[in-house]
Amino acid sequence: MVSRSRTALAGAGFTAAVLLLAACGGGGGAAGTDASGGPVRLTYVSYGGSGQDAQIKAFQEPYTAAHPNVTFVNSSPADVAQVKAQVTSGVVQWDVVSVAPAAAKQHCGTLFEKLDLSGLNEQDYIPNTLGECYIGNFANASPFAYNADKWPDPATAPKTIADFFDTAKFPGKRGVITNLQNGILEYPLLAEGVDPEKLYPLDVDRSLAKWATIRKDTLFAPNVGALQQAASSGQVDMFLLSDSRLIALLNEKKNIKIVWDKTVVSVNGLAVPRGSKNKATANDFLRSVVQPDPVATITEMLGTVPVNRNAKPNLTENGKAVEVYGPVNTGTTVVQDIDWYAQNWDAITTKLNNWLVS
Repeated sequence: MVSRSRTALAGAGFTAAVLLLAACGGGGGAAGTDASGGPVRLTYVSYGGSGQDAQIKAFQEPYTAAHPNVTFVNSSPADVAQVKAQVTSGVVQWDVVSVAPAAAKQHCGTLFEKLDLSGLNEQDYIPNTLGECYIGNFANASPFAYNADKWPDPATAPKTIADFFDTAKFPGKRGVITNLQNGILEYPLLAEGVDPEKLYPLDVDRSLAKWATIRKDTLFAPNVGALQQAASSGQVDMFLLSDSRLIALLNEKKNIKIVWDKTVVSVNGLAVPRGSKNKATANDFLRSVVQPDPVATITEMLGTVPVNRNAKPNLTENGKAVEVYGPVNTGTTVVQDIDWYAQNWDAITTKLNNWLVS
């Protein structure tokens, strides 16, 4: 059984929220049981919406089927700041949390537990899947897409990432996710002609200066679910949105077109907050997530990049339409540099957040 309880733990409400979540916690012991041999309920925190629904189907339900005394309570959104608040307070209520691998790497052993991934063969996985304090559950592309009702003629429709930033030629509302994993810092530089091979170290000031040129025309969405909703309802005309949400729009039969020019790809991670009472079970669950069958299932549902090379997903037509490493992508793929982000995560997060509220 998988229960749903989406909660945003933020600001002054953190203490009250912790007390509410405490009722959902469980003891920690061997995988599948607490210290007394009883049931375990893992609090799983991701980004909500169709993406989290798919993770429930692909990851959680099979695990509960194999371990009937392990159930999940789901919450969103995931937030490293809230992990830090829980760890610092000593009241850790989250057990598994979606996280950028770079953030998990930067805070490995302080905010996130070191994992036991022994026995998993690195050769079976794409790079950056197995980390000391995270596992990659899938890789996301965040392509440039647009509302084809606004630009129905391919001859005059946007064709490059530079067009996204050209409001004179292509007037309309833009949308981007403020999460660093979705290319918010890479895309402005790519639009300015920076060689993808020379992106890193990122010129963050130049990137933000480029955003400033279209700031009044841009929706800076706090998460993928918010931007997906804005795209679905026609609030934005162009958007930089992850493949897992583009496929949802295509499945809804929204008239969108993907521009395969330069596309940013990043690994999405899952980690265990340091001090989780259920860390043994959570660790065992994470090991299950990267097995071929769950990886194939999540790929089929979300159109994401499979992290396990042995996974054999059967993609739908819409899945093939967002397949960044498939024949549909006739452009250039840019993989985020996790090591650079790990060294700079906190500093650039602060700089971006300050710019957004300035």
